[in-house]
Amino acid sequence: MKAKKAKKKITGRDKAEFLWGWLFILPTMAGLIILNIIPIFQTIYQSFFKTGAFGRGYVFVGLDNYKRLFADTAVWQALLNTLKYAVIEVPFSIAIAIVLAVMLNQKMRGRSIYRMIYFMPMVCAPAAVAMVWRWLYNSEFGLLNHMLNAIGLPKVNWVSDPKIAIVSVAVVGIWSVIGYNMVLFLAGLQEIPKDYYEAAEIDGANAVTQFFKITLPLISPTMFFVVITRVIASLQVFDSIFMMIDQSSPALPKTQSLVYLFYRYAFVENNKGYGSTIIVLLLAIIMIITVFQMKAQKKWVHYN
Repeated sequence: MKAKKAKKKITGRDKAEFLWGWLFILPTMAGLIILNIIPIFQTIYQSFFKTGAFGRGYVFVGLDNYKRLFADTAVWQALLNTLKYAVIEVPFSIAIAIVLAVMLNQKMRGRSIYRMIYFMPMVCAPAAVAMVWRWLYNSEFGLLNHMLNAIGLPKVNWVSDPKIAIVSVAVVGIWSVIGYNMVLFLAGLQEIPKDYYEAAEIDGANAVTQFFKITLPLISPTMFFVVITRVIASLQVFDSIFMMIDQSSPALPKTQSLVYLFYRYAFVENNKGYGSTIIVLLLAIIMIITVFQMKAQKKWVHYN
């Protein structure tokens, strides 16, 4: 006869660990459900309605908001603007942060001070950052144009020229997030064993070869996390555009993002149903891009 497997007796210690484990994760789960999951379903539900006359109640319109969405040129221009911003902000912020992290991971005087200086923009309020940069970009009195005039170059309409305004806004995004990315990469760099670099030096590998053959592959999990989070954040850009671009600016149609368009429809025009439809579109785009990134990471992320 086969011996019956004895059931593991659950002790009081096991019950206490189970209970305390759930108690520790309960606040996070509650916040996730209340602040993220429930609003997602509410937004999807609201996208099938429109605001009634004089803002009274909601009227069910079925797929009318989605039909309007696909025919709305402003939405697709805003999507193009959002993608442009992401394409500029994400690669440059990551590349610069990696270089800074490698430099500040070396032994040098004042290393902690430099780290603090680079991280400071991250702790500043986005509205304050946008206002400071708006003054720097000012076409008449801004510091940047003052420097251009000093060397004999003409002034540039940094935030009112439709051709370059989105680039100007993306530069602010890059400057703001470099410090945060740098700290994450520093954490990844400090997990790399020094033995790898010592062995590479013995084999005659220079600093550049070590960077591409050792550093980048071993921090690829950290880089993957940064890429995922930065892409999602960049597609939700709003505050810098709202603070830096005037509503009367000719550059607004070429800079407003999907979130900015959602704000305009939902809170300025009080059409929350159509605004929710725009957010559903953004959610779908983020999900598609994230799934693609999850599939692609198998080819370039190296887990030890």
